[in-house]
Amino acid sequence: MKNIKPYPTEEELPPIKTLNEVDFSAYYSYADYMRFAFDERLEIIKGHLFKMSPAPSRIHQKLLGRIYVPIYNSLNGHKCEVYTAPFDVRLAKKSLDDKEVFTVVQPDIVVVCDERKLDKRGCIGAPDIVVEILSPGNNKKELINKYEVYEEAGVKEYWIVSSSEKTFFRYILDDNGKFQPTKLLTEGEEVSTPIMPGFKLILEEVFQD
Repeated sequence: MKNIKPYPTEEELPPIKTLNEVDFSAYYSYADYMRFAFDERLEIIKGHLFKMSPAPSRIHQKLLGRIYVPIYNSLNGHKCEVYTAPFDVRLAKKSLDDKEVFTVVQPDIVVVCDERKLDKRGCIGAPDIVVEILSPGNNKKELINKYEVYEEAGVKEYWIVSSSEKTFFRYILDDNGKFQPTKLLTEGEEVSTPIMPGFKLILEEVFQD
């Protein structure tokens, strides 16, 4: 009787070494994502792969720093933690098993207040705050695809920052689990949130130069 080799487990499957080996029409999980062994960054939204923008521009990086630093400083002695990309956020629906997680994103900034959601690979579950800084070419993905998965996952606040328009927009999750838009803010205004008592973001300083 012949010995039949069993089908390889997820751990035994070979790495995907180049972007050319990726089938963008296929359905992917976080287990597949962990096999990616190339430099290009991808996200998975409801099983579908999306290319991330090229290396962030200097302006993008400047805005990120000007938002991250006030958040970091306000969290001194607070239970919440703040992280910047690259940082995997896995938004699981039913199971935490890698093969059953079909949304993996890398927001520009996340604030996580439940340490149980943090592990060595990033965050598993909805962050309290997600910040996305729009770049040319990714606005549709941020405003439509990510809006849906962040709302479904239960992200409490979703901040969208436009470097070109110098605007700050925030969605807040209501008691029914639906995002409610707030007023569009720009230079001369400030941002605060009950999630981080004492935090204040001065948009004049964020968008200067």
